[in-house]
Amino acid sequence: MSLKIAVDAMGGDNSPAAEVAGAVAACRQWGCQVILVGDTQQLQAELAKHQVEGLNIEIQHASEVVGMEDSASDVVRKKKDSSIRVAFDLVKNGLAAAVVSAGNSGATMAAGMAVLKRVKGVERPAIAALLPNLEDQTMVLDMGANVDCKPSHLRQFAIMGSIYVEHVLGKARPRVGLLSNGEEEKKGNDLTRETHQLLKQSDLNYIGSVEGGDIYNGSVDVVVCDGFVGNVTLKVSEGLAVAISTMLRQEIEGRWLARIGYLLSRPAFQSFKKKINPAEYGGAPLLGIAGTGIICHGSSDPKAIGIAIRQAGEFAKIRIEEKLAERL
Repeated sequence: MSLKIAVDAMGGDNSPAAEVAGAVAACRQWGCQVILVGDTQQLQAELAKHQVEGLNIEIQHASEVVGMEDSASDVVRKKKDSSIRVAFDLVKNGLAAAVVSAGNSGATMAAGMAVLKRVKGVERPAIAALLPNLEDQTMVLDMGANVDCKPSHLRQFAIMGSIYVEHVLGKARPRVGLLSNGEEEKKGNDLTRETHQLLKQSDLNYIGSVEGGDIYNGSVDVVVCDGFVGNVTLKVSEGLAVAISTMLRQEIEGRWLARIGYLLSRPAFQSFKKKINPAEYGGAPLLGIAGTGIICHGSSDPKAIGIAIRQAGEFAKIRIEEKLAERL
């Protein structure tokens, strides 16, 4: 039986339409159980646009919304009836197993920490993201939760990422790399050089410092960095994927021979487009809180929301937080 997933239905750029449509798709395709959290009237109106008979979808009212302009502390001190805060309260009270949100990522992390607390021993939770590589996927963390980090934080990120990749993606002894501006030990800054020494002394399968290109060539499974570098990496990756797709389309449309070549290669192009489409990867797990939270891109479409809901259910069953507590 699937676990109930609380969905912050009011926080994203396209809410609540994308969240409701994604929830409907997840329930219909994978048999998920969803609690939509937000303004009851709006959610009922949106649900009325879909065929939901037989689907396990509930509504939990929340009177407030945390916007992208709100500070992370607002969800803790001021907006205690916000959709993201109420979603985490459902998990705390045992009424849901996980939270999915496309809202303010800082507020989502703050709510998770305030309501569910951190795993014992974790100094800073981290946002992890799976990026496509030549073989399958590379996990990169932190992707923006912590812009200023200490070496001990990055060491914990490495442990969290390794545990996730091992238990969720099924890779034994994941290869862990530290993102730097070169593979040599003398490269990098004080943070990376000190972290390098800590990781060398750990029991992780640490392969040393890696460069940005290694994220995509399949040579490493987990890449660790501070949130500033990670967020820039993520945004550059997303922008590059869009630019490549746009340039290919322009080249194809501008030349008749290219159009013929495209018709012959259409399956390969479609496969490539699917592989670099962020929607295919759902959301990013929030690692280090004593529970399960999945953070989606603010502009996530229904497909991305639906996949994130399925991810959340699978993630919650594994109970990564317990395995993390054992390692720290």
